[in-house]
Amino acid sequence: MADNKPLTVMFSAGESSGDQHAAALFAELKARCSELRGIGMGGANMAAAGIDIRYDSSQIAVIGVIEVVKHYPEIRNALARMKQLLLDERPDLLVCVDYKEFNFKLAAYAKKIGVKVLFYVSPQVWAWRPGRVKQYGKVIDMMAVIFPFETAYYEAENVPVRYVGHPSVDKAKPLRERREDLRLFGLATDKPVVGLLPGSRANEIKRLLPVMLAAAQALKKDFPDLQFILPQAASISDELLAEYLQLSPVKVMVIKNQPYDVVQCCDAIMAGSGTASLEVALLGVPMLICYKLAPVTYWLGRMLVNIPFIGLPNIIAGKAIVKEYIQHEAVAENLAEEIHRLLADSVYAGKMRNELERVKQALGSGGASEIMAELALELLVPPSPAAEAVND
Repeated sequence: MADNKPLTVMFSAGESSGDQHAAALFAELKARCSELRGIGMGGANMAAAGIDIRYDSSQIAVIGVIEVVKHYPEIRNALARMKQLLLDERPDLLVCVDYKEFNFKLAAYAKKIGVKVLFYVSPQVWAWRPGRVKQYGKVIDMMAVIFPFETAYYEAENVPVRYVGHPSVDKAKPLRERREDLRLFGLATDKPVVGLLPGSRANEIKRLLPVMLAAAQALKKDFPDLQFILPQAASISDELLAEYLQLSPVKVMVIKNQPYDVVQCCDAIMAGSGTASLEVALLGVPMLICYKLAPVTYWLGRMLVNIPFIGLPNIIAGKAIVKEYIQHEAVAENLAEEIHRLLADSVYAGKMRNELERVKQALGSGGASEIMAELALELLVPPSPAAEAVND
């Protein structure tokens, strides 16, 4: 590497949460090394952070077997382009952020051509395919895990691993006080608020939002003053939401780019599974978790997944602290019944808040992006001439 060549980090993030994590990491890296250059695959957050986006990941942000099959040509094209980018640019480090199967293949190629690989957000090997740990160990230089219990799986196979903490601990913080948010959003301070969090992918909106809206309609019968609010993910278009909201007799306030302020306004929340449910937990709002997949994907999941929960708050707690409604159980009647109880039974809701606080404590005090930046710099800094001489 020429002395005057800036260090280059290539990022590969295939989904909304990965886009946010990579953007936060790059910001921390730039604060420590202003000449650092970032390139790769991602979305709007990474672009805003200054990373040169060579492939827009919104085209391939899908989940589930059927969805992957449908989008396979786009995914295959994205992988080919990212491999070519690795070959052309020869970055000093490849940071793969989640997006497991895609990034496993990309990491394997990077390893083949001599590019260091830092994998950020471990595949959930503890939930399914634990034998995959060895395979990841062959294609990465370091695995950065975001849950403390994950390190044991990699240490058992002598795979380099570092616990960095969960990035949502730092991220899940409102911009304003709750009372101010209620006023800004046009919500009455003396009437209950229920949040609808169907997800950040188009297929999640299509499967979950109609069910949530039907539950909202049912809840209105017992709580006529109930207010509904929905934080719109940047990856979801106005047109897609309007397709469902215009057909609903229930008024739903839609707020863009302020998810944590929306969440803190709520007395109860219907949340899709994933990072969103964990961020609701970090903000201490009582909730339920629901999720629907394509039938084939669900069937395969039932065959492969070996843990009793799908929701991150329950997984971290090691017990069912939040009700989960998956696939055929994710119907309006069940969702409405649980939200009704959370609104009407203060003891029940209070107990859940206490359990959510324990989840928050289990995740520590934050600083994931800073720790990740230091870890990335450890891999980026080339060996000294003296060290190279010893190696020779």
